[in-house]
Amino acid sequence: MYKLTAALVLAASATSSFAQDEKRPWEVEVDIGAIATSGNTDTTSLQFKVDAKQNLERWENQYVFNSLFKEDSVKQDDNSTRREKTAEKYFGSAKFAYLLGVEESYLFGFGSHTNDKFGAYKTYSTLALGYGNWLYFSPTFNWFIEAGPGYFEGEKVTESDDPLVPDTITEESGAMLRAATALEWKISDNATFKQLVSVESGSDNTRTQSETSLATSINKSMKMKVGIAVANDSDVAPGKEKTDTTTFINLVYSF
Repeated sequence: MYKLTAALVLAASATSSFAQDEKRPWEVEVDIGAIATSGNTDTTSLQFKVDAKQNLERWENQYVFNSLFKEDSVKQDDNSTRREKTAEKYFGSAKFAYLLGVEESYLFGFGSHTNDKFGAYKTYSTLALGYGNWLYFSPTFNWFIEAGPGYFEGEKVTESDDPLVPDTITEESGAMLRAATALEWKISDNATFKQLVSVESGSDNTRTQSETSLATSINKSMKMKVGIAVANDSDVAPGKEKTDTTTFINLVYSF
């Protein structure tokens, strides 16, 4: 909890506030997605995300919190079924960007923390400093790229075959290079496409994360968003998958 709290205060997200002619002091979006089924398939899942952007005279800051929870009905050895938690993931980040010149470039500080009970890494924390630039910006299309050196530390999980023996945790840490890019395309007054990609490469592991989404407006403050998020670790323990994929349909409230 200490690491998660510190990361929420000091960390940064993989996205950036895009250049706009007029900016509100705060732009906040809250995503909520839930699925519950019963019968032959018994499952419950919940996704919750807060994305808050702060626009100041020389600073553009962003704070993100994202959580994923899932329960499934799992068949036991005696053919009975029991509901078990199959996903529990929390992500917190923050980015502080100092604008240079006419807002075409910026210096940034970034940090994030992930706590994933069922992932290849139980925890994963990063800090980075660097330079970013808007390659293109207009009222309908914005695209930025940023990169810089940083530091990471993580706890890699090796699962035990014996239920009585706890999993093995291997601590990793070291220097890394972080690069990220994002584009936002306002297709129409009611539809917006976003593509976010970040790569954090160190000697022990390279973590790549991507989110692709399309949001359509219901009214001035409500949107329906569909998308897919992909996370990949290059070096995982035996028995763990390198890639996690989440497909979502969320209701988004903006204020």
